[in-house]
Amino acid sequence: MSVEIDLLPHDNQLVQIQEQVRNFFNWDVKFDIESAIQLLSTVESTRIENWTRSQRSVTVANLRRRLVLRESKIAVLGAAVEESEIISMLESPTLFVAADGAVGVLSSLPDSISERAWSRLVCVVSDADGGVGTIEAVKRSIPIILHAHGDNISSWRNLLGIAVNIPNPPRLVLTHQTSENIDGMYNPGGFTDGDRAICFLKALGVPNERILLLGTRTDIVGKWSGETNPEEKLIKLQWMAKVLDIIGIKF
Repeated sequence: MSVEIDLLPHDNQLVQIQEQVRNFFNWDVKFDIESAIQLLSTVESTRIENWTRSQRSVTVANLRRRLVLRESKIAVLGAAVEESEIISMLESPTLFVAADGAVGVLSSLPDSISERAWSRLVCVVSDADGGVGTIEAVKRSIPIILHAHGDNISSWRNLLGIAVNIPNPPRLVLTHQTSENIDGMYNPGGFTDGDRAICFLKALGVPNERILLLGTRTDIVGKWSGETNPEEKLIKLQWMAKVLDIIGIKF
């Protein structure tokens, strides 16, 4: 039986801000749409059972069960997250959701606690440019909330190329950043991996008081940012701050 869960944005402003970002950077939405359609087609043309549309809906249901129904605190790992913050979180039953390359912090921990930290990781929100950390998550079969935008086609193709060749490919949820309704994909809102992770949690139904932000900074480019243009990244982080303000989460 198919499980249909629609990940509607917590606030329509979270989708509207995507158009504001495009206008600011002079990006054409047609490239966002093209990337989304290609990602959807690529995933659905594979023979991986967990990647079928019905199984992706099951994945959303499973994530909701773990993240919403159990009422645990959820720490969103941002690009400036420190090892000490992860270690302190392990003293309580906090779950982790990582923003792309920030997941790499888990492998940088001492071996004695690294596996404990990985066991807390529920999913990674990624536009596929997080580097070794994201690849490690894929190889560990951690669910990936994979995002399409105008200039990341080669990135998500590379990541999927790795995923299809491992024995147990990670479950996927597909997201995009257009106002179009694309069956088989979701747009919970947001712009950067970090604020999209929070938009995803809000769309699932997680209340603000259960969301903790680790490594969310707008004044520096975090060491787990992956491949990035530092000057442009700092501007993008200001947009992230606007998204978090709409949601009402302090950082």
